[in-house]
Amino acid sequence: MSAPTLTPVSKTSAIVLPSTGDTANVNAAVPYKIYSEESSTMYSSEFLNGAKDQVSYVYKKLGGDVLDIELTEGNIYAAYEEAVLEYSYLINIHQATNVLSDALGNTTGSFDSKGNLQAGALSSSLGGTHVALKYPKFDYSMTRRIGEGVGSEIGLNSSIQYSASFDIVPQVQEYDLQSILENSANFSGSIAGKRILIKKVFYKTPQAMWRFYGYYGGLNVVGNLHNYGQFSDDSTFQLIPTWQNKAQALAFEDAIYTRMSHFSYELKNNKLRLFPIPYTGGPRIMWVEFSIPTDVWDYKDKTVDGVNNLNTLPMGNLPFENINSIGKQWIRRFALALCKETLGQVRSKFNSVPIPGESVTLNGTALISEGKEEQNKLRDELKQTLSELTYAKMAEQDAQLLDNTEKVLDKVPNYIFVG
Repeated sequence: MSAPTLTPVSKTSAIVLPSTGDTANVNAAVPYKIYSEESSTMYSSEFLNGAKDQVSYVYKKLGGDVLDIELTEGNIYAAYEEAVLEYSYLINIHQATNVLSDALGNTTGSFDSKGNLQAGALSSSLGGTHVALKYPKFDYSMTRRIGEGVGSEIGLNSSIQYSASFDIVPQVQEYDLQSILENSANFSGSIAGKRILIKKVFYKTPQAMWRFYGYYGGLNVVGNLHNYGQFSDDSTFQLIPTWQNKAQALAFEDAIYTRMSHFSYELKNNKLRLFPIPYTGGPRIMWVEFSIPTDVWDYKDKTVDGVNNLNTLPMGNLPFENINSIGKQWIRRFALALCKETLGQVRSKFNSVPIPGESVTLNGTALISEGKEEQNKLRDELKQTLSELTYAKMAEQDAQLLDNTEKVLDKVPNYIFVG
């Protein structure tokens, strides 16, 4: 049986990519319209030109002048917008790595569904510029917060430290400090079932004159800067540095609380055990210093309502005009890889197209694989480059440069002046 004679109505593909684009068609074709809609704060006429030129680039790279490309110019515009947003995403991730530890606790912002920073206290304070373009100052926010937490444990900053006393009962060795303080009218409301942190346990004795004079008693010593003492004509004065006075004072204070106290204690789960067993005639009152842990979110500082992680960093989409030639070339290549994947998806719907006496096999699967591979390579290339350009890495490179410069200068003869 002979093959029938075919007389198709049209001998060309229904969808063929044109060789050039048109800026007038960009906005209707892109899904998010972040850079193409005139009412958008991120609108850019340069984005429209870039999207238009991308059509010609894809047409030539995929051989549109040799074989039809089953894509619309709208597919190219959408791929171009996605490439710009992907570049913006990777750059913002890099910058977040740079600044997060310094931005913690600082002002955050609110964003619309497209990721653009909305009008508010932050955006208005930037005076029309974009926060993603700001070079932040280093204030070690995270380190400072950690320091404040440590400081609160020793009574610094805005922490609240408490002190209380309780009666010592002869022959009673153990005392439940948690119960004693909770039942106290002064602290019952503050503690309210919270576990207290005991910082110090001590008792006070009557003041003695030897405590005032310390080690030297003021005799023949000038370095302790007091006027007490008995001097004669042949007195020899000992001059000592101030730090030695301070060290002696600390040692003396420590000796009072250890060697001279005659008491020691053991503290387990806020239950105090005294050694030796209290006796009649011994100390009658024992003092404790303690703090009450507060809720981790209980701050009087309003700055904690700001940046707390990567999600709340005030970074919107990058303005298109501020992406330089390096970024724009990456965007072109990534958009091309997206177009390859899209074309592969279209062609893979038909593995082969029958023609009289034969069939044509399409390369859809190969295009999908090639497009995805190129996208991954471009992402990895940009990530690797950015990882070498963090502030920490650049500081490391500067230090290495200085070391190498010193090594070179060490070889320079002394009689050569380097200004």
